Parts: sequence; C-alpha cells; structure tokens
Amino acid sequence: MRLKALWALIAFLCVLLLIRLLWLQVISHGYYHTLAEANRISIVPIVPNRGLILDRKATVLAENNYSYDLEINPARNRSLDQTISQLSELVTITSSDRKLFRKALDETHGLVPVPIRNRLSESEIARFAVNRYRFPGVDIQAHLIRNYPLGTSASHLIGYIGRINETDQEHLDEAGLADEYRGTNYIGKLGIEGHYEQELHGITGSEQVETDASGRGVRSLSRIAPTAGNDLFLTIDAGLQQAAEKAFGDHRGALVALDPATGDVLALVSEPGFDPNLFVEGIDQDTWGALNNSPDKPLNNRALRGLYPPGSTVKPFMALAALTLGVRSPTYKISDPGYFSFPGSSHRYRDWKAGGHGMVDMHLSIVQSCDTYYYGLANDLGIDAMHDFFSGFGFGQKTGIDIDGEMAGLYPSTEWKQKRYKQDWYGGETVISGIGQGYILATPLQLAQAVATLANNGVMMKPHLIHAIRDRATGTLREIPNEVERTLALKQSDIDFVREAMEDVMKPGGTAAQAGAGAPYLIAGKTGTAQVVGVRQGEKYSESRTAERNRDHALFIAFAPADKPRIAVAVLVENGGHGGSIAAPIARQVFDYFLLGQRAKPVPDNSDPGGESAHD
Repeated sequence: MRLKALWALIAFLCVLLLIRLLWLQVISHGYYHTLAEANRISIVPIVPNRGLILDRKATVLAENNYSYDLEINPARNRSLDQTISQLSELVTITSSDRKLFRKALDETHGLVPVPIRNRLSESEIARFAVNRYRFPGVDIQAHLIRNYPLGTSASHLIGYIGRINETDQEHLDEAGLADEYRGTNYIGKLGIEGHYEQELHGITGSEQVETDASGRGVRSLSRIAPTAGNDLFLTIDAGLQQAAEKAFGDHRGALVALDPATGDVLALVSEPGFDPNLFVEGIDQDTWGALNNSPDKPLNNRALRGLYPPGSTVKPFMALAALTLGVRSPTYKISDPGYFSFPGSSHRYRDWKAGGHGMVDMHLSIVQSCDTYYYGLANDLGIDAMHDFFSGFGFGQKTGIDIDGEMAGLYPSTEWKQKRYKQDWYGGETVISGIGQGYILATPLQLAQAVATLANNGVMMKPHLIHAIRDRATGTLREIPNEVERTLALKQSDIDFVREAMEDVMKPGGTAAQAGAGAPYLIAGKTGTAQVVGVRQGEKYSESRTAERNRDHALFIAFAPADKPRIAVAVLVENGGHGGSIAAPIARQVFDYFLLGQRAKPVPDNSDPGGESAHD
C-alpha cells in the first residue's frame, strides 16, 4: 500500500513537472525568450552631433571638437576616493575637478559613467593606458565637446550648453522627449543654444549589441545611425559684433544694431560678457561665484533685460507725436529761459543748459535737445496720448525676438498708475516723461527697434537672430522669412522733418557733432542722458561729486546712411555721462565698420567729471 502511495506521489510530481515544463517551454516561451534576448542584447543609444552655429558670413560661433575624458563608472568601482587618489598620481586632478565630479555624480545618481578629468593630454593618455589594469571601471572615452571659438564675444546671444540636471530632465519628461535624449549629457541653457535646442540637438540613433554573461560587448547586430542637429546661420555679423564690443573698451553697457528693412539683428552686445566655454563641462563654484557676484554683472544680458530711462532719445518720437496728433506745427516756437514752470505751481523743471536756448522751434529742440520745449509739449499732449503713441513704436512691450529672457519695459499711463499704486496721475509726472524720465523704462533692444521703425518710414519689422537653417539630413537650406510687426499711420512729411533734425544733431551745433565729424555718409541720430539718482530741487548735478556707479547713463540712437538706411543702432553706456561724448562715438565706429570696413578701437572716457550740469 505504501509503495502504491509512493508511486502515486511520484506520478503526481511528474505531472506537475510536465505541466511546468509545458508552461515554461510552450505557453510562456515568448515572454522568456524576450527576457533572454534582453540579457543577451543591449540597445545602446548613439548621441547625434550637435548642430553648428554660424554668423551670416558662415563664421563659426559654436562648434564640436573631440575631447578625451577620463571616466569612472560608479557601479563598477567600490572605493571612489581611493581610486581618484591613485589616478591623481598619473594625471592631474584638481580640487575643482573633484567638485565637478561629485556634482555630476549626485545629478546622475551614479547610474552612468562620470568624467573625473576632461581633455586629457597625449602624455596623460599614455600614462593611464600603461596602468589601466589597476583601475576597474575607469576608462578613457572620446567625446565631442562644444567649443565657442570667439570666447566672450557674442556670449549673451549665443548662450551655452551644460550638463542635463534634474530640472532639465523633468522638462524633457513633460515634453515627451526623454527617449530622444537617452545617452545625451548636455542641453542648451541660454541664448540661441537654449531657444533653438530642438533644432540643434538632432535625432538619437541606436545600436543592438550582443553581450556575453559579464555584460561585455561581443558583436554589433544592427545599427540605426543618428541624425546630426541642424546648423543655424545667424543674422549676426561676427566682425561687426567684435568691432562693437571693442569700441566699448572698459565701459559697461549694451548695443543693438538692426537692419531697418528686414529686422535682422546685426549685432547684439552686452558688456562685459563671459566665456561660455566655462559652462560646457560644468562650472566650478569659485568661478561661478566670481561671475555671479561681480558688481559688473557679466551674466546679465543688458541688451534684452537691462531696463533704463531712455532720456532724451524720446524727443524725436515726442516731436513726431506732436506733428501726428496736431498739437504742434514745425514752426511753433517757445522762449526758453532755462526752465519750465508748471502752470499753477512754483516748481521749476530745469533745462540742461543754464540760461536756456533762447527762441526754440521744433527742429532746434531736437538738434540742441532742449528740455524746456519737451516739458511744455508733454504737458499739452498728456500722458495717455503719449502712452498710446509710444506703444505704437514698441515701448512697454516685448519685441518678440527669438531668444528667451526679454523684458517688456514700461511706458506709464493713468490707468497703469491706478492699478499699480492705487494713485492718481500727477501733472509733474507727465512733464518729466517728456524727456524720458520718471516711470519710463526701456531696453536697448526696444530703443533699437523704435529708431529702426522711424528709419523704415513707420514699418516695424520683428527683430530676429536666425537667418537660415541647414537641414543636416537633406542638406537643404531653409531661409527664415522677415516678419512685419505693424505699419504705423504716419505722414511721410512728418517723418522727413524729424529725420532732417536728427541729421543736424550730427552736424556743428548738434549734440553729437563730435561723433558725426568727417563722416562720408549721412547719419541721423539723437543723444540722451538718463539720471540714475535724483537731484534735489535747487541743486545742480555734479559728476565729480557723484560716485561712478551713480552717474548718469549715456544713450544714443541713430541710423545710417540717413538717406537710405541700412543699419540702425541703440547704444547704452552705464554711468557713462553724456550721450554725445561717450555713446555716440561707439555708434560711429559701428557705422564705420559696417559701411566702410574700418576697424574699431576702444572709445576713451571723454566725459567731464568736473562738469556741473549733465547734457546730452
């Protein structure tokens, strides 16, 4: 009986075994075959080459160079500190390298190899190769690394790439692009690199690799080649960009140069700049601290984000508003005693010229930048009419340029002040708005767009930085069309009147005569000086008694040739003093380079620290 029971148990177990074998070999065959193949075959992503960035003449602004990096795989290394100490006997590993390694290790959670040293020399490669057996999980890998051959030049508009961090990864996951970035360690962070990331990145490829039991590759089974990122041709002229940067010398500030007819950004300068190469492999804390805490703010894109009172550069637009709205005629004159008295008040708004300009008509008010004329004009126009007219020229609005971070600026109105401060608008605030002071704030880009619109007879073009995109897959070149933002309802005779006055600004008797002297082409311009700190009633501004960073900003807007404009510029020099002596000469060098091919040189500080009154 026991024997029969034993045989029955054996038979039952054999049936179970057969059922299990049937389940594994037949029913679940597909599932386990897939698992086996997954263990045998690895899908390795192939990172595409990043697209190039070039200027309008095909000068390379961002490229890819090979770099040989020493990488440590945390999963195959038990003692990182000991390994790094031993490696430092063969190759130079600085404290900065160690900090960057730890930072990258934290960001990647130790799941992928992390570089401990970048850009090894040939001798370092040779020393490690001989001792390679001593370092499991350590290897030399060749990578394409982003390089910016012009260094600090055009850094704010080009931007930079950096390692993908957790925030970047979250954005990629949200956008459904995580798979496209498998194997990619870098992403555009700023400027063109950031805004056009999807054009520049390309399409990731893949390779099926058969591996042995230890995970080592045996042979390649199949390969899908990656598609390199597209090349971007900018509207920027690299030579003009560098000429403008050089003209600034040691001055802080910004310059934007536009083609009035197309909206092409010919130069976009923010001084001082920074070297984007510092960010490619991860910037160390000391360098980051020096850049971030510098009083010169080299990381701030002044051209797009700097908000400044436009000062007297608003006067041509004020004159055009008066003509357009019928508030003034070209022949209307005032007697300027050197100040404007607000009706019903003893308060006096001083002109920059003590004693005044005498009899002043509209033409002379622009040429000599008569403040008194525009105090009265602003009072007659009213702030809301001024707001509506200046809004047409883009004040208080983003231009929509194709990089991120632009500020909108501000042009006030009675409604704005009521919403912002819950206060009524005062007449004195209108008066100072007439000379570009008070609440008004504009970026250099906005000023450039406004003067370019004037040069283009009221047709506003949207500023853009991309001229064409070259598809690396097909080799075709796709040009980016110009875009008309709006056409202003202006009389050509009014535009011509203001243009002629701006031409005389550059001639003897004008506030920028020094900068215009000897030019073989016509320039139409307007100087400006904007207060940084206020001056109490009855006091005179003294540059010599004012701290350098509290001195007035120098501004200048212009276009040339005035009779057939090809370039329009706005220049802002922080704490530069007078627009005519500091900002206008910078613009003149930009014009000379662009129109005549003449090289630029730094503009000296021609301001007069001992001067008792600031003028344009």
